[in-house]
Amino acid sequence: MEKQKYISVNGRNILIENEKNVLEVIRKANIELPTFCYHSELSIYGACRLCVVDVDGKGVQASCSIAPEDGMVVQTNTSEIRTIRKVNLELLLANHDIQCPTCDRSNNCKLQELSSKIGISQSRFKKTNVNFPVDDRSESIVHNPNRCVLCGDCVRMCKEVQSVGAIDFIHRGAQTRVAPAFGMSLADVECVNCGQCVSVCPVGSLTVKPEMDKVWDDLTNPNKTVVVQVAPAVRVAIGEQFGSEAGTISTGKMVNALKLLGFDKVYDTSFSADMTIMEEVQELLERKMNKGQLPLITSCCPSWVKFAEQYYPELLPNLSSCKSPQQMFGSVAKKLLPDMLGVDKKELVVVSVMPCTAKKMEAKRPEFSHEDIAEVDHVITTTELVKMISNAGIIYNELLPESFDMPFGFKTGGGILFGNSGGVMEAALRYAYEKITGETLIDSDFEIVRGESGLRTIEVNLPESTLKVGVAHSLSNARILCEQIKNGQSDIDFIEMMACPGGCVVGGGQPVSFDNNFKKKRTASLYNCDKQLQLHKSQENPYVSDIYKNELGEIGGEKAHHLLHTTYNSRKRISDISLDVRNSVNHKVKVSVCVGTNCYVRGSQELLKKLVVYVTQNKLQDMVGFEKQEETVDVSATFCYEKCDRGPVVSVNNITIEKATFAAVKKAIQIELEKCRIDMMV
Repeated sequence: MEKQKYISVNGRNILIENEKNVLEVIRKANIELPTFCYHSELSIYGACRLCVVDVDGKGVQASCSIAPEDGMVVQTNTSEIRTIRKVNLELLLANHDIQCPTCDRSNNCKLQELSSKIGISQSRFKKTNVNFPVDDRSESIVHNPNRCVLCGDCVRMCKEVQSVGAIDFIHRGAQTRVAPAFGMSLADVECVNCGQCVSVCPVGSLTVKPEMDKVWDDLTNPNKTVVVQVAPAVRVAIGEQFGSEAGTISTGKMVNALKLLGFDKVYDTSFSADMTIMEEVQELLERKMNKGQLPLITSCCPSWVKFAEQYYPELLPNLSSCKSPQQMFGSVAKKLLPDMLGVDKKELVVVSVMPCTAKKMEAKRPEFSHEDIAEVDHVITTTELVKMISNAGIIYNELLPESFDMPFGFKTGGGILFGNSGGVMEAALRYAYEKITGETLIDSDFEIVRGESGLRTIEVNLPESTLKVGVAHSLSNARILCEQIKNGQSDIDFIEMMACPGGCVVGGGQPVSFDNNFKKKRTASLYNCDKQLQLHKSQENPYVSDIYKNELGEIGGEKAHHLLHTTYNSRKRISDISLDVRNSVNHKVKVSVCVGTNCYVRGSQELLKKLVVYVTQNKLQDMVGFEKQEETVDVSATFCYEKCDRGPVVSVNNITIEKATFAAVKKAIQIELEKCRIDMMV
């Protein structure tokens, strides 16, 4: 038998059980060291130096970045250690624009919490003079760099877990800050709006883009009829903001609070999730039967959809054409509720309460607006709903439970499961089993697709066939599956993709929890919600059946397809905005040089420099026939022309030059200038 290994923590021996660092071993001793940049799912960074301990023979060490060794002697609370922690925290405070009374993260801020625990009332260090503009152009996220303490949590989350890298450290020394490339807005780069950077930001530098004021305006407008839909994951997280344990189910209190806020009807997005299952499984079976393009990939998560549009447009035919449950609800509500409620369609307002920041972006997509009427008018997150309840003076914990309104408040357990990773797949299998076999499914649980692993493939054995399915959460895992499909290495039939690690229960709009087991608790609670219902299969929802019978006709039919399905578009060219490298204002010849990765390695950067020098040295703005000081030639850097194997790629007045050389581009510029001169003479 292998000898057990221990470390001594403040004189107590603690068993080492495959922990990757001393910090995790210390936590087993019921000692919660302060940490600021440590997240178990991210790489070890060791920037904040708050988790320092005294290791006998090694001195002061960051416990997050040192491996445990048998016989190690650790002290966690010496006078020296306490002083170091206090100084380090004061330095963080000096680098932070303190706006606690108005900050979205007030009372749920790691910096605030640690300052209280360590006993800091003020910082002795001179505050840094920072005054960067706040970026609020994104539909989902507000970035205030003045609050940033450079912990790097958001950067690592975006790179390592989501494999997007929309933000990073820019500049050096005292000028270092976190921002997108070239100082652009989050709205103009490859950000997928997942909000995981918001979830890990400990100081409110990245927050949810608020939409509460617009909702208040409609609620107080007597001419508006305002209905609200609530996503499954909200009900197992909202109570945490009012002091309940992580995962507490408070559906009835939440519904009561929404009615007290003034919503005319309160509905459940789980209803349209049931509808999504009907359409999606029908699409899967038709593809399998007709040898259509497989695997079919779910399209419920807008961050995943945008990720696919940006990085894997060649796989867009694999995505289900089904709208997400949010947009299905909006589409059905805008069609049916005006008659049901006796209101004008233009005066009907649909509000969503979502665990997800990307749903804000999704609702604004042009595909989901018809004749200037959006399917979903406003999206607020769980945390925004909490603020609205608090602002209204509602004592949440004293509320009695109330029920969702019918018919769109009725759901099955299958619809509820959409909030968990693997939940969409399980709900789909509950329907697919009966469709394929013709048998009634008695035990509806498919526990085989459940689990915490970020990437799993499962073979589901049916009586006369096998269905191979995949489940992925976090976009780095989605990328792995996409590469396999792209390279012809996948034989999977059906894949569920979710951007957030663990699914919607940990979406970017959910309350930030300091409970180390909050994900497990929220996940378990959603499965409990399923168990507490009498119906567990989406096809058993009688109100969904009525809508198909009276309004939509056949599942997957023409009417259903028109109302419940959509299309997707390549976003490989991430923005129509080019980067001006000459500070020009007016121009008559526009030159755009691709600086994407493939063109960069083929020399586009050097080509860009030569062109700037050429335009500047030749003073093209002073050419005969043109007004003084008017820019004649504008040179800018842009991104992918989707001709990656033919770079460098340059556009001169929308004429594309592949494998461009300086001589070829110079000649094209001269030709365009000559055209301009002739036009002016005419």
